[in-house]
Amino acid sequence: MREELCSQPESSALQLMPLARLMKNLVRYKFFYLMLVPGLLYIAIFHYAPMFGLVIAFQDYKVFKGATGSPFVGFANFVYLFKSPQFITAMKNTFIISAYKIIIGFPVPILLALLINEVRYIIFKRSVQTILYLPHFLSWIVMSGLLFNFLTEQGPVNNLIKMTGRKAIFFFSDEVYFRSILVLSDIWKEMGWNAIIYLAALTVVSQEMYEAAKIDGATRFQCMMKISMPSIMPVIMIMLLLRMGSILNVGFEQVFNLYNPMLYSVGDIIDTYVYRIGVLENKFHISAAAGMFKSVIACIMVITTYYFLEKVEDK
Repeated sequence: MREELCSQPESSALQLMPLARLMKNLVRYKFFYLMLVPGLLYIAIFHYAPMFGLVIAFQDYKVFKGATGSPFVGFANFVYLFKSPQFITAMKNTFIISAYKIIIGFPVPILLALLINEVRYIIFKRSVQTILYLPHFLSWIVMSGLLFNFLTEQGPVNNLIKMTGRKAIFFFSDEVYFRSILVLSDIWKEMGWNAIIYLAALTVVSQEMYEAAKIDGATRFQCMMKISMPSIMPVIMIMLLLRMGSILNVGFEQVFNLYNPMLYSVGDIIDTYVYRIGVLENKFHISAAAGMFKSVIACIMVITTYYFLEKVEDK
């Protein structure tokens, strides 16, 4: 009995310790926690609050009746989607373009970071970084204008083609070239910005490892492949995991500003389909169903990729 009485205050004290420590940390780091408030409010207002709107994916939504008064139709909207040839085409195009961007575009920032890391002249290194970062800060409206000027019939690209004796190519009306334009322009715009993360990871690699490798006779290429590359591999895996989670986010602004009805068969994606069906045709319940389908696929891809990377890391 005495032992039980003695143990009760001790156990209650142990339970209070985490709470007291938490309160102490809140008071001590109050300004850091206050800095989190805008970000948390943004996420709560623009990401979690709109999730209530997912209910219209299961309704025959009427604007004047609202989400609470519209009739429930179950999975009829999803059945409509998968019976729609336009949605099937958009889904196929989304997966194809996203696969191209991952296979071709994902390794480019890694290679770029490794090459920049090997530059020893600081002024040249900073200049190259600045030039490569600049396209990221241009909107796709500006980028699309540049691309139209470069690839138009009277643009510099077609002028060079004409100089070789060939006919001009109508790039923005030919289905053969459109996906290549999307992938290459996306790489051009984002490769410098995406390389920042890998360059930051390379800064923590010990210089002693490079010096030891050089003493053993390793070339700069061997140092890059045997030291730099393995050192940033965890970061590469995390970035790949995040990229797979957004596999269906091909880039609405890019496609919307570059494509036209003649290119729907190869350029129409889920986001542009949702825009047309939801905003232009006022079928908000169909667009909500398409958006929910995107989210489910993204969740499945994240889980699958994480499981795969975990197995590879274990080996």
